[in-house]
Amino acid sequence: MLADILAQLQKQASAGESGVAAAFELNWQSLEPEAQKLACLLSLFALAPIPWSLVESAASYSHWEFDLKANCTVLVERYLLQELAEDTYQIHDRIRELLQQKLEDLAEADELKRGYCQAMVAVAKDIPQTPTLIEIAQATLAIPHLAETATVYQAWLSDDDLIWPFIGLARFYEGQGAYVQALPWREQCLSAARKRFGDEHPDVATSLNNLAVLYKSQGRYSDAEPLYIQALAMRKRLLGDEHPDVATSLNDLALLYDSQGRYSEAEPLCIEALAMKKRLLGDEHPDVATSLNDLALLYDSQGRYSEAEPLYIEALAMYKRLLGDEHPDVATSLNNLALLYESQGRYSEAEPLYIEALAMDKRLLGDEHPDVAIDLNNLAVLYKSQGRYSDAEPLYIEALAMRKRLLGDEHPDVAQSLNNLAVLYKSQGRYSDAEPLLIEALAMRKRLLRDEHPNVATSLNNLAALYDSQGRYSDAEPLYIQALAMRKRLLGDEHPNVAQSLNNLALLYKSQERYSDAEPLYIEALEIAQQRLGANHPNTITIRKNIEDLRRNRQP
Repeated sequence: MLADILAQLQKQASAGESGVAAAFELNWQSLEPEAQKLACLLSLFALAPIPWSLVESAASYSHWEFDLKANCTVLVERYLLQELAEDTYQIHDRIRELLQQKLEDLAEADELKRGYCQAMVAVAKDIPQTPTLIEIAQATLAIPHLAETATVYQAWLSDDDLIWPFIGLARFYEGQGAYVQALPWREQCLSAARKRFGDEHPDVATSLNNLAVLYKSQGRYSDAEPLYIQALAMRKRLLGDEHPDVATSLNDLALLYDSQGRYSEAEPLCIEALAMKKRLLGDEHPDVATSLNDLALLYDSQGRYSEAEPLYIEALAMYKRLLGDEHPDVATSLNNLALLYESQGRYSEAEPLYIEALAMDKRLLGDEHPDVAIDLNNLAVLYKSQGRYSDAEPLYIEALAMRKRLLGDEHPDVAQSLNNLAVLYKSQGRYSDAEPLLIEALAMRKRLLRDEHPNVATSLNNLAALYDSQGRYSDAEPLYIQALAMRKRLLGDEHPNVAQSLNNLALLYKSQERYSDAEPLYIEALEIAQQRLGANHPNTITIRKNIEDLRRNRQP
């Protein structure tokens, strides 16, 4: 135990605090200069277990050539350092305090601090944007020391390195879906960059953009937008119109607009970002694959499935070539392609991709991760579409619980899970279970996404469908009409979701024997479905059958 260090030191001199200081001084005076320097270097580390590899790295940046391990053994023997496990050490807080006083008297103090900072920056740069479980485990012991660098030793970070400890810390937490823990590091990064560089600097723009990305992950779209716009404008001013960081800003802003259902604003930004990345980075680059995937995602949201599919396939193939078959971006691509196939009614093609994506994300990211929750939710949607309700329900419930744990109770993904679980309950005739979830999802979407959003229209449509199933026609009709009008405004007249709304309103009119009101809606819905989904899509077949039923019912 670390307390044993103090006990041993107290034995060497008179008892009490003054005894510890006296014993420490005796030990210090007996150390060779190399051991003293190593002890001072160790005092820079946080009060946490210190991996020996980090000590070696810091010493290397300080250009030391003496035997580190031999001097480490001396420090352990003199009770100035404790070995916790093989190649892992820790200093008692009182000893660290005394060593830091010695450090300030050392001629090479600044050199040691700079070397320590450089070693920590190297660790930060090794943490990828979406770290896997293995990469999280590799970085875990370094995190308290990285935090020490970002806060205590910021002044010894070079201009080029200043924001890297903050970036590494934020990635470590964001990669696990721990957005609340990541947020202060993103905010401190922006503050540190502004303090050192002023308001106009590429690192300030990067910090703004990164904070916006985190806000978007938290579903804070209105907070994210001004930061994205500010970062994009600053990058254009400082770096010119043609730069990879400008392309990243364009792409990120487009993704935000896509999440907000602002598709016409998103599309030109996505296309511009993709073209710029190809010009600057070449056709074969992970960032190009990301842009292809994001443009496909946008087309998918608009029901433009034939345009989305080749882009998804190209992005997936490129990710596999460049990143290997086992990578979080590959799992995301598989999931997105499966989502497209499901939207097209190609369920047998979608299912193996969903299962593969879920298994890969669990292997790479762990069982508790926002991407795993997405995979669970999407596989459940597929099973529900196939009428496999008993397979879908536990996945929906698991996804909802995980999202609440990771994202909090107020998040667009939580609203999606509430909505989807409610739709399943409605399909099972469990109306009293479904209604409160649908109402909660609708209210949350209105709060988080504004009143005009495709997901709000979906919630209105689904609540109307529930009322319709219960014979509450006067409650259902205005919601159906509102959902249809919103979808036409936001998605255009030819979107598959518009066909769904037309079909649902027609069903309501048919239930009320308002056949002349229902038929033109069915016909319009069928035309859209045939054009956008194809004649053999399950939704098209359903609408066609509904028209046939209507015409049979109208016959005298």
